[in-house]
Amino acid sequence: MSDITKIDKNFAVQPVEAGAETVFFNCLEEPFKVYGLIFPENGDDVFHRMPYEVAKATNEGVDTLNHHSAGGRVKFRTNSPYIIIRAKEPAIYRAPHFTLCGSAGFDLYKEVDGEALYVNSFMPPYDMKDGYEAKRETGLGEETDITIHFPLYSRVQSLEIGIAVGSTLKPAAEYKYDVPVVYYGSSITQGGCASRPGMAYQNIISREISCDHINLGFSGSAKGEDAIAEYIAGLKMSVFVYDYDHNAPSVEHLQNTHNRMFSIIREKNPELPIVMVSRPKGVLAPDEIKRRDIIKATYEEAKAKGDRNVWFIDGSAMMRFKGGNEGTVDNCHPTDLGFRRMADVIGEKVKEILEK
Repeated sequence: MSDITKIDKNFAVQPVEAGAETVFFNCLEEPFKVYGLIFPENGDDVFHRMPYEVAKATNEGVDTLNHHSAGGRVKFRTNSPYIIIRAKEPAIYRAPHFTLCGSAGFDLYKEVDGEALYVNSFMPPYDMKDGYEAKRETGLGEETDITIHFPLYSRVQSLEIGIAVGSTLKPAAEYKYDVPVVYYGSSITQGGCASRPGMAYQNIISREISCDHINLGFSGSAKGEDAIAEYIAGLKMSVFVYDYDHNAPSVEHLQNTHNRMFSIIREKNPELPIVMVSRPKGVLAPDEIKRRDIIKATYEEAKAKGDRNVWFIDGSAMMRFKGGNEGTVDNCHPTDLGFRRMADVIGEKVKEILEK
């Protein structure tokens, strides 16, 4: 079989030639600022999303997936004409329905006239084992805020960022809404199966309304346990969005945990805006309709008790496309089209809440 990279150069991962004209920095050094992740504590550790003891107390899946860097971002300001990354990734995820760029790549955005614009992706070589280097031209002529999104389904041990010698390097502007929005849910929340990290719906919302966020999506492992509900209840957050229907093992499990999770978080956060999202799937089976009704019932009960800081988003209405579940790759996980729709609908609600 012919090597397509020899036929079409746009399919090839370009080699990196940094040279003496490039200076590298650890992303944990100033003026870089990392958001949405807990930093490695030693040389063998990786970026993670919640304390290890909480993840372990929740379930085995959360304990494992906690090491995935979904929702992580690093921001800085520069006028460098190019950016190089050196990423150490001791474990990456490959699947037939998920791009390697989405699971293990990094995305580069720049701020232009108040809008975050996609520059390019740092593409991982398909045969990479422990990490990779990649270079992207920025097209910059003046200082600009830069955001790099971390991989959605891989472990990142370290990230170095290289810029041209003589370029400026400063802190980026802080988020307009610096108290994070917290998202809890399934593989969809984690970002499966976005083609690249920047297309996970929370990352889209974060860029478009300038709000920090924490991604607590755990593929196949979000089951609404008390351990994680108590942890989330103790976080400093501006809005809480939760959707774990897909991971509830049964209708009965969802019935027994959904309102309970809400109550645990509400007890410690009486004024916190909470958004409940039902299964993001356009065409629902009878069993899935029952699940949606359970989530809506939690919302309606809270409203009946006088709670004015709760909202319900019907995931079926949100994800209804011509062609049925056209916004998914497998009748479950959204494509970029599906994530764009989720960002529009959920983002509109988050923006409305934050602007109050």
